[in-house]
Amino acid sequence: MNKISFLDLKKVNDIHEEKINKAIERVIKSGRYVLGPEVEKFERSFAKFCGTKYSVGVGNGLEALHLILSAYGFGGNDEIIVPSNTYIATWLAVEMCGAKVVPVEPKIGSYNIDPSLIEARITKRTKAILVVHLYGQTVEMDPIKDIADKYELKIIEDSAQAHGAIYKDKKAGNLGDASGFSFYPGKNLGALGDGGAVTTNDRNLAEKIRFLRNYGSKIKYKNKFKGVNSRLDELQAAVLREKLKTLNRENKIRTTLAKQYLNNLDNKNITLPSLATDCSSVWHLFVIRIKERKQLAKFLSKNNIETLIHYPIPPNKQKAYINEGYGSFPISERIHKEVLSLPMSPVLKSDEVDRVIFYINKFYN
Repeated sequence: MNKISFLDLKKVNDIHEEKINKAIERVIKSGRYVLGPEVEKFERSFAKFCGTKYSVGVGNGLEALHLILSAYGFGGNDEIIVPSNTYIATWLAVEMCGAKVVPVEPKIGSYNIDPSLIEARITKRTKAILVVHLYGQTVEMDPIKDIADKYELKIIEDSAQAHGAIYKDKKAGNLGDASGFSFYPGKNLGALGDGGAVTTNDRNLAEKIRFLRNYGSKIKYKNKFKGVNSRLDELQAAVLREKLKTLNRENKIRTTLAKQYLNNLDNKNITLPSLATDCSSVWHLFVIRIKERKQLAKFLSKNNIETLIHYPIPPNKQKAYINEGYGSFPISERIHKEVLSLPMSPVLKSDEVDRVIFYINKFYN
C-alpha cells in the first residue's frame, strides 16, 4: 500500500519544473539577484491578484507583519489585538516592534478570531486589530471593520495561509489596511525557500516599507530610516511569478478535495471544519477535531497515511510566553489539544482522499 503524504512538495513543484528552470536560468543570466526586475514584476502581479494597489516583496511572512507594524510606528505601550488561536509568528511580529499582544479567543467552528469578543479587550492603548485567516479561511471582516472604525484602529491581516481566499467580493490581502503574506514552500503559493510580501492600498505605507526592508534606504548608502534586511530574492520572485499563474486552478483542486472530505467523512467522534457566513477557504489545511487525536493519528500512520498537527501548543502555553501572565484561553487550548490536519494539496488524488475517508470512518465507528 503506497504512502499518502501529508504534502509532497516535490510533486507540487514537479508540475512547474520546466517553467521554474527557465525562470531560474533567466535570473542567473541577468546578473541581477537582489531587488531587480523579477521582484518588481512579481509585486505588480501579486498586487493585481489580491486586488490591491501595492505589493512589496520581503524576506518572509513574519517580517511582512513586523514591517507593517513598524511602518505604522507601533511600539512602547501600544496594544495590538491578536487571536489566541494562531501560530506563534503572529504574536512575535507584535513584540518585535515593542508593542504588546492582547489575545482574543476564536469561534470554535471556524477557528478564527471571534469578532464579538474583540470590543471588550480594547483599551486607550489599542492601536490595531491583527486578524489571521487561519487554515485558509477568511475572517468575518464586517463586524471587525465596524469596531475598527468606531475606535479608529488599523486592521492588519495575517494572510500567510490564505492566498486567494475571498470574503464577500474581496480577496485576503485587500480586507484591511495592510496584509502580510508568507511564501514558505508549503503555502498555497510557495517559493523554493523563504519569501513574503506586504499588500496595501496605502501608497505612503508601501513606500515606507520599501525603505525599511532595505536597511531604511532606497538610494545606496543613504538611509532615511533605521531599517532591516528583509528583501525578496530575485530567484524566489521569478519562481513565484510562474507559480502564481496556476494558483487559482490549484486552489480549485483543493476546494474539490475539501468537498470530498466534507461530503463523505462520517464518524461521530470527529468534528469537521465549517465556513462562517460570507467567508470562503482556499483550504491551505483541512483540519478536523477529535478527542482521541493521538490514537487516530497512530491508526492512520499504521495504514500509511501521514497527518500533522496545526498546532500542538498555543502561543500562551509556549515556554517563550509561559511566565508573561497571559493566563488561560480555554477555547484555543481545547482546539490545540484536538486538531488534526489531513492530507491536502493540489497533487493529492481523489482515490487517495477516498482511502483517508475510509480509514477515518472505520476508526472507533
